[in-house]
Amino acid sequence: MARRLGALAGTLLATSFIVYGAVYLAPGSPLTAVTGGRPLPPATLHAISHEYGFDKPFIVRYWDWLTGAIHGDFGRSVVFRQDVSSLITPRIGTTAFLIAYAALLILLFGVALGLVSALHKGHPDTAILTVTSVGTAVPSIVAAIVLIWIFTLQLGWLPALGSGSGFAGQLRHLTMPAVALALSGIAYVARLTRAAANEELRREHVATARSRGIPERYVVQRHVLRNALVPITTAAGLTIAGLIAGTVVVENAFALNGLGSFLVQAVGQKDVPVVQAICLILVAAFIVVNTVVDLLYAVIDPRIGFGGGDDR
Repeated sequence: MARRLGALAGTLLATSFIVYGAVYLAPGSPLTAVTGGRPLPPATLHAISHEYGFDKPFIVRYWDWLTGAIHGDFGRSVVFRQDVSSLITPRIGTTAFLIAYAALLILLFGVALGLVSALHKGHPDTAILTVTSVGTAVPSIVAAIVLIWIFTLQLGWLPALGSGSGFAGQLRHLTMPAVALALSGIAYVARLTRAAANEELRREHVATARSRGIPERYVVQRHVLRNALVPITTAAGLTIAGLIAGTVVVENAFALNGLGSFLVQAVGQKDVPVVQAICLILVAAFIVVNTVVDLLYAVIDPRIGFGGGDDR
């Protein structure tokens, strides 16, 4: 556990340096965003650079930014003239709700469809394989357009824009975005669950359990699903972590006030402090999710140690 947490801290530190350096080296100058591209006297430009720390060496700027980020201070937005933390904090809730909603859909429908496909051969298996094959090939933006056309323009059941207020309002507004975000993940997890379950169904201990008259539901729960959880957890964990990047597309498609849409806006405005903060948060969330999934292996199968090896 200590090694895993130490690796997590080291990865986050390296990630922070890469994120800051990549944005620092990107074309364009944040000074242009501050001045609006207007020609100003050199003395004024020097004063602005000094105020925002643009005149400091790269390593000094990075260290100041890192120490501030550890305490939740990501600097000031060069466009809005506000603390970056105050700008992104209200938007974190929308993105977190969207990712959690999509993750729940992936876990519920992905695993359920995969088990149904593995246990019921014939038409159910063929239908699920066909649907999931299409689902894995549909990008989130295409799914978003189709969902808006069906459920908003044709049926008028769900709103297409905004995040809503309150739990019920958010649930209603974020249903279509969550489905669009989770669609390919559901299909991928379903197909991998089917493959893992089929492999377990062919094992000798499953045939032995059935021959002893153990009810089928217990055979599936204790001998099939439990042994297939490691590959299913791997697929689901990677898929859920990938949702973090997918929010950028989906939030813009549905005009959600989340981190993804704000990141696109900040990139267009060359608001470097905001871009750096959001990128760091999204990448850190991706790393944390993968670390949690890695630690879950030891919980699912005690033979797998926290160090990643097999303790047998």
